[in-house]
Amino acid sequence: MARLFGELLFELARSLIGSLLERAVLRAGAWLDARLPGRRTRIVVGLLLGIAAYFLIPVLTGLLGL
Repeated sequence: MARLFGELLFELARSLIGSLLERAVLRAGAWLDARLPGRRTRIVVGLLLGIAAYFLIPVLTGLLGL
């Protein structure tokens, strides 16, 4: 029973954190999009953020044990 309750709490926490993180990323993207002047700048910044995410997401999931 305790294991089931723990699993349910873990799933609830993961979904809440995931939705909050998704909102934060979308808000930060909209803020950044308004501040970047040109198309080339947006492409370069997008590529840099994509490369950073490519390396950081596996590290964070490994640290969290997901």
